[in-house]
Amino acid sequence: MTTTVLKEVRVEAKLLLVDDDAAFRDVLARALTRRGYQVRTAEDVESAWELASEDPPDFAVVDLCLPGSSGLAFVSRLAASRPQARIVVLTGYASIATAVEAVKLGATYYLTKPVQTDDIIAAFDREEGDPEVSAEPQPMSVNRLEWEHIQKVLMECGGNISQTAQRLGMHRRTLQRKLQKRPVKR
Repeated sequence: MTTTVLKEVRVEAKLLLVDDDAAFRDVLARALTRRGYQVRTAEDVESAWELASEDPPDFAVVDLCLPGSSGLAFVSRLAASRPQARIVVLTGYASIATAVEAVKLGATYYLTKPVQTDDIIAAFDREEGDPEVSAEPQPMSVNRLEWEHIQKVLMECGGNISQTAQRLGMHRRTLQRKLQKRPVKR
């Protein structure tokens, strides 16, 4: 009975999906539509904000890395204008710094790609943290620490590669190469 009520409530739920990967965006939009959401899609922050201004969403799934402006800029703006919206941030390059920032800016939850549709829907319903999540007993590797530090400084610089490279004392091209690599495992 609870599942039926959830489906009835979400039949009219408006969801905005913001991702620059057209194939991923289309597949996820179809999957969310099959689960009862009215899905609209955008490929960047500007078009997402236009859609959100016209018809504010109840839910949003936002990719972190978007062309032009960061997905965090949209999260911040949407959360400020529609505090009741449930926002899930997705990224292929997770870092602790961006996860913390996403939640501080108003995201409900933060997931790393690849992700299942059901995990996204479950994340919408998250009201509080899970105290059963175990702390990692092993420290991060030096490479992972470097990745995390770069992400933190990049966030502090508002995504500006040149300024980040200058703060880190490295050449801009070196930083760009490091950012193109997948994050290293713990």
